[in-house]
Amino acid sequence: MSEWLAVIENWLIDYGVLGLIIVSFTDSVFSPIIPDLLLIPMGIAAPDQVWLYAFYTTVASVLGALLGWYIGKKLGRPILLRFIKADKIDKVEYYFEKYGAMAILIAAFTPVPYKVFTIFSGISKVRIKTLIFWSILGRGGRFFLEAAIIAALGVKAKPFIEENFTLITLGIGGLAVISFIIYRLILSRRKAATTK
Repeated sequence: MSEWLAVIENWLIDYGVLGLIIVSFTDSVFSPIIPDLLLIPMGIAAPDQVWLYAFYTTVASVLGALLGWYIGKKLGRPILLRFIKADKIDKVEYYFEKYGAMAILIAAFTPVPYKVFTIFSGISKVRIKTLIFWSILGRGGRFFLEAAIIAALGVKAKPFIEENFTLITLGIGGLAVISFIIYRLILSRRKAATTK
């Protein structure tokens, strides 16, 4: 399977920006190929274009998220069960219950499979505006962070990202969750204070 994926990646990278857009769009719905695998080598090969590549990747990914949302809304939970184990779906459901729509940000920014969250956002009837907002924040944050690393490190960016990016995104994702929890606590205390 990994050999086939490598062949597809190499084939798509030959198409440049179009290949990057296709991968970014389909990653948000069903594809096992993540856009980072094209964005990073393309950005290193053309550092003057890396910010534009990050922009294309973000836009295509958010548009793909809208398709994922639509699929989830129309076909529901059974569509996820055909491709993903029930325990993973339960975990996604837990994230949505605990963090609300911010779960989309966590999935969009971190290595968690984003496509599961986009489809589930349709199942759980997340508003489109909410999906777009958190997707732009998460996907844009992820891809522009990669672009910034490439702009700063050049060819050294690839090994740096491979070794550290998961840890960086999880760390930032964790900070986002902590900030969200603090924000919710402050809101609930304010509500409690006003009802007294």
